[in-house]
Amino acid sequence: MSQKTIDGLLLKEMLIAGAGLLENNREAIDALNVFPVPDGDTGTNMSLTMKSTVREIAAQDLPDASRLADLAARGALKGARGNSGVILSQILRGFARGIEGSAEIDAALFAKGLRSGAETAYKAVMKPKEGTILTVIRVIAEDSARYVQKNPDNLPGLLDKVIRSGEKILEKTPDMLPALKQAGVVDSGGQGLLTVLKGWRAAFNGEKIEETAVAVGDAASFEFEDDHDALEEIRFKYCTEFIIQEMNPGVTQDDVNRFRTRLTRIGDCVVVVGDFSLVKVHVHTNDPGKALQYACELGELVNLKIDNMAEERRERQRMAEAAKRDAEQAEAAPQDGGDAPQAEEKRYGMVAVSLGEGFSGIFSDLGVDHIVEGGQTMNPSIEDILGAVDAVGAKTVFVLPNNSNVILAASQAAELSDREVIVLPTKNVAMGIGAVIAFNPEADAQENREAMTQAAEQVKTGQITFAVRDTVFEDKEIKEGDIIGIHNGRIEEIGQDIHDIALELARHVVEDGDSLITVYYGEETKEEDARRLGDELAEMFSDLDVEVQYGGQPLYYYLIATE
Repeated sequence: MSQKTIDGLLLKEMLIAGAGLLENNREAIDALNVFPVPDGDTGTNMSLTMKSTVREIAAQDLPDASRLADLAARGALKGARGNSGVILSQILRGFARGIEGSAEIDAALFAKGLRSGAETAYKAVMKPKEGTILTVIRVIAEDSARYVQKNPDNLPGLLDKVIRSGEKILEKTPDMLPALKQAGVVDSGGQGLLTVLKGWRAAFNGEKIEETAVAVGDAASFEFEDDHDALEEIRFKYCTEFIIQEMNPGVTQDDVNRFRTRLTRIGDCVVVVGDFSLVKVHVHTNDPGKALQYACELGELVNLKIDNMAEERRERQRMAEAAKRDAEQAEAAPQDGGDAPQAEEKRYGMVAVSLGEGFSGIFSDLGVDHIVEGGQTMNPSIEDILGAVDAVGAKTVFVLPNNSNVILAASQAAELSDREVIVLPTKNVAMGIGAVIAFNPEADAQENREAMTQAAEQVKTGQITFAVRDTVFEDKEIKEGDIIGIHNGRIEEIGQDIHDIALELARHVVEDGDSLITVYYGEETKEEDARRLGDELAEMFSDLDVEVQYGGQPLYYYLIATE
């Protein structure tokens, strides 16, 4: 008899399978990115977002689907990275809202969750662009709504419809975005979402499917992080993990499902993922022997690991108590002048996203309170940014994302913060530096927002890096390893010599009225090469001042800024 509803336990398995399939296809999805630069690619960002989701739900065994979905959405929001990861987190957030209050999800409710997910994702983006992940989730939701009107009780059929709808609209994304069509690829974010949904359907059906030559059963190799520290109470002492392979004759998928149910009766934090070639098992229990006994009825066991979590916690407590004693002894040392007055919360603070020792040092010297490590090659999560905002301890905090792929995450962090958070639209570190220099501690918040934004927008930048893949972009044929010069999101120069590309790119960046050129060189660029470039730029633009500074950014040889 076909399954008609999804409870919290099954939803958990679906989320884990979706995350595992996405991770297994991460590199293939990364390769769909049209812009061939080394950055926080779509597949990587979406996979890290889903891993955060799995961490949030891994220790939970909730039969209530609504409560489980809420936890999953919270995990996704905390760990969301890059625009694609943030949009995915909003889809999960909206899905949780759509099924709110329901212990089980039927076909109509699943469709409602998808519609709510699409609406929430669209609202999170200031200027939604069609031909992207947004289009894919919207069309899937619309097709699902029409399907359940005619088939209100057919949940398996609805999940099949979701995949067919996703595949169909994904194939049309190149017709909506010329850059996709020219590169001969579909939208990477839409592909990532469809991969997650295929994992959901596979876990629901207990079936093995293939997506880009990877079976969903391979999700059994997906490693979620079991955070024992996050457990408020240890009811079950032994963290038990193993893999079942070489299934016994006659074992069916129903037997695996019953095995999962039996584990929930002797423990919690149950995870059973995979197919008949490989089933990965995780459970917290006081009777690991019984868990192994149940598993042996299915097949052979390998990679057994049993950890005593109670002993682990006792050891951590001993270490914490020792550290506390040391701190108390330090505080008890004689002090002159009595107790120090508690510091008053300051008016303004600043948080900057930066990647590179030189840039981080510049921001610190300019008075930025907190540096979030990340940027072009590793986008920070919403939780990273929110934690930095809270650590500043100011009434109003200015956040400098310094990357177009971080602005959306910063905006979501601002919404979650209890403080007044002003996110400035800085798309690179040079714009961020310009914004910080324009900050006036005597001005009010709105005046600073306007002045800092204006200063950032006056900075023009060019970047020199290398192509990470073969592609065609804006009629330019690019080969992996080519040196490329980028200005205003366009690849202006392609060649083989870093120095020559930098000189030619400067011609695109410098405009009439500019007075200063600043060359920030990366960690892989020699200082003498950067100085030589600066000297030649000074000759080329004799009426402009030229400065050369160490940025320390990885993978990008130079960032050239003019103002």
